[in-house]
Amino acid sequence: MAWKNWTGEQRLARRILESKFYNGRRSKNGKPNPLYSIITVALVAFGFVWTCGSPKDKSESDKEEGKPVAQSAETEDVYGESYSLVADGQTYSIPETSSTTLETSGSGRFTVPSVERVTIERCVDGDTLIVITSTGERERVRLIGANTPETVKANSPVEPYGPEASAYTKMRVEETGNVATLVADGSTYDKYNRRLAFVYLGDEQFSLNEDLCRQGLAKAETQYSFSKEMKLRLTQAADVARSEGLGIYSLAE
Repeated sequence: MAWKNWTGEQRLARRILESKFYNGRRSKNGKPNPLYSIITVALVAFGFVWTCGSPKDKSESDKEEGKPVAQSAETEDVYGESYSLVADGQTYSIPETSSTTLETSGSGRFTVPSVERVTIERCVDGDTLIVITSTGERERVRLIGANTPETVKANSPVEPYGPEASAYTKMRVEETGNVATLVADGSTYDKYNRRLAFVYLGDEQFSLNEDLCRQGLAKAETQYSFSKEMKLRLTQAADVARSEGLGIYSLAE
């Protein structure tokens, strides 16, 4: 055994063997005194027995006994940018681009399906809907990234093209049979406890969010947390409306 790998007890025994206690206690004829030799051997033996009998690490003992060993903080599972979400008895895959944030809603829900078919009960204004979810719950849904002019905000005047945006949303909802698919992307609820989603009416392949921006009835707001792909789509739709002078872009700045 290498000296540098010895335990403290073994080093102590080694020092005793090399000390004057062992080599200096000799009889008159020059031979080691038997009494001190016996004491030294006993101390060395005690050091080795103590070392071999040291208690094992708790986690090692638990492993040998078949007990579960607690994970350290470095090995605990954490949510990343891509994961599977179980809801309503089904597994939904969240795409990497969505980077969904799980937040608590006021009614105690912690997660929402990444894709969910709902019934639209009514339109609050151009960018807010009341829906009935697949589980029968009533929720207020806010369109992500599309901000229509205000019409019902407390202590605020009705803004230009606000009524037109509300009428357009209501018309599109009725045309598609009051059914829609909600797609989560980014944060699932805002600070007002409104569920955030891209809303696809009926079986359409483009969202109402994008449609409103394309009609010049909503501004594209890309400062919030949702995928780069959808930010680009909203921005491009708003740019087309601006170039054609539609809706809010027909107003003098």
